Amino acid sequence: MTVYDPASVKISPESWVAEQAKRYEESDGTEATDLKGSPCLLLDYEGRRSGEWRRTVLIYGRDGDDYLIVASKGGAPEHPLWFNSLVANPEVHLRVLGERFAARAEVLSPQDKARVWPHLLEVYAPYDDYQKGTDRDIPVVRLSRI
Repeated sequence: MTVYDPASVKISPESWVAEQAKRYEESDGTEATDLKGSPCLLLDYEGRRSGEWRRTVLIYGRDGDDYLIVASKGGAPEHPLWFNSLVANPEVHLRVLGERFAARAEVLSPQDKARVWPHLLEVYAPYDDYQKGTDRDIPVVRLSRI
C-alpha cells in the first residue's frame, strides 16, 4: 500500500474529468461540484496494479450518512477501472464539497441496490438507460466514512 498524499494523486487522463477535478480541488469544493445538475465528489483510490493513488470525479447519491456511487461507465460492457481498484483496495479518500475524509468502499448486494436504485435515478436519470443498454449488472458502491 502506497502512502496517501492528496498533493501527489494522479488525476484521470480523461480531459473533462481532469479539468473538473482540478477546478473542484483548487476551489476547495466551491466550484465544479456538479455534472449537469447532479452532485459530484472527488474519489481518490489506490490503483490495484500500480499501487499509485488516482483521482476521478463521480456523481453521487446518499443513503443516510453514506455516499453512493454507480460504476456505470456510461453503460459500457466492462466495469470502469476505478471500480476494480475499489474492490481490491476498499480504503479510499473523498472530497465532498469543502470536506475531505477517508472512507471504505463496499459493493452493494442486489437487494440493497434495488432499494437505493430509485434514489440514484432521481439523482441522475441516465443510469436507467445505461443499465438497460448493457448485459452487465451495473454495481452500486457504498462509501462509508471511517
